[in-house]
Amino acid sequence: MTTTSPTRRVFSASIRHLRLFESVAQLQGVRRASEECHLSQPAVTQAIARLEEQLGVQLLERSSTGSYLNEFGAIFHARTKRFFAQIEQALLELGVPSTPQSLAVFSSRLTRSQIRSLIAIVENGTFARAARHLQVSQTSLQRAARDLERTLRTPIYVQTASGIMAAPNAVEFARKIKIAQREIEWGIEEIEAARGNTGGELVIGALLLSGSVVLASVINEIAEKYPSAEVRILNGNADDVLRYLRNGDVDIVIGLLQSSESTELVHEALAVTPYVVVARQDHPLMQKKQVTLAELAQYEWVVGTPGSNRRILFEKLFAEDRRPAAQVATCSLPIVRMLLSHSDRLTLLTSYELMYEEDALGSLPIKLDDPAPSIGITTRQNWLPTQLQSSVINLIKQRVRGSLSPVRELRRMSASSITSASST
Repeated sequence: MTTTSPTRRVFSASIRHLRLFESVAQLQGVRRASEECHLSQPAVTQAIARLEEQLGVQLLERSSTGSYLNEFGAIFHARTKRFFAQIEQALLELGVPSTPQSLAVFSSRLTRSQIRSLIAIVENGTFARAARHLQVSQTSLQRAARDLERTLRTPIYVQTASGIMAAPNAVEFARKIKIAQREIEWGIEEIEAARGNTGGELVIGALLLSGSVVLASVINEIAEKYPSAEVRILNGNADDVLRYLRNGDVDIVIGLLQSSESTELVHEALAVTPYVVVARQDHPLMQKKQVTLAELAQYEWVVGTPGSNRRILFEKLFAEDRRPAAQVATCSLPIVRMLLSHSDRLTLLTSYELMYEEDALGSLPIKLDDPAPSIGITTRQNWLPTQLQSSVINLIKQRVRGSLSPVRELRRMSASSITSASST
């Protein structure tokens, strides 16, 4: 879903301007900031004025004793601090000189052109493709790339048979810089919200089947409650969607919680949703009080795609018995619904997925002993949501917890501690 959003304020202030604002806010004075940054007071004053013009609000209250953050300044300062903290951590991991002073200097010297060029090279693979993507000449792109190497005093590009490419450490650096840039975008959105403009953007990654079902149940309410917001939904399997999350392309992921070794992801379980065997409401097996595996094996099945939890459970169910025919493998709920509604086929769905299909489909009377997965939300570690993002997440939590048995254990779990549940 993408709703019509108001015209976005064009923001082109430099990283240097952000650093000067951060310094004035921290030191509570233009003079002290000018001394720290080795610039004249008029230069600092002009930079702050330029930043305020870009944001459309005043950030500081000036007095004879100094310059102090107002409501909007406090909002933007919090995001600016997070922006620089993430950049400096990324620089440290890249291997640039590691004193706090040097990291601050290096982060202030970065330019938007250098960052944009690096991210384009990483995401497009080579300089040639990145130049086409940015619609600039390769000469211009190479100049920005080499400027970045000189600024950081660290090699970040390598020559390969396919051309010049980003080194492995530069790929990770670009990913973290890209996420850091979102802090400034969110700071702008939070200022707009404080001014009464309840817009903004939320990008949701929805895992196939379960994630799509959750969003389908709340999407109209989100659109009605936040008519000026832009909500984008990316559907996909677990590997793809979690990669989007790690790369900063989505803000949250909805669906069955996934096992992962990544310490960068945080999972919140909302409800347990066991698997059930599903058929159309007037299926012959619906009349029985208890169904056996042998009876299930007599019917054709619609199974999950290879590697999915539904597929693994199907193969486990019939590991020691005659495996039933399974001509179709899909993770599309509309296709599953159509196939089952017009035939005697069977499939596996979670209780949450079935809940919205009960007009046509029902569960058969057989108990599955496999551990029940949990449906929930996955975010990045240390992510700070905006007001819009928090509101939408709370709406999703209320809908899921109101529909299924809530998880009574710890709500916040590390990626390595949750029950394994591959992509549905």
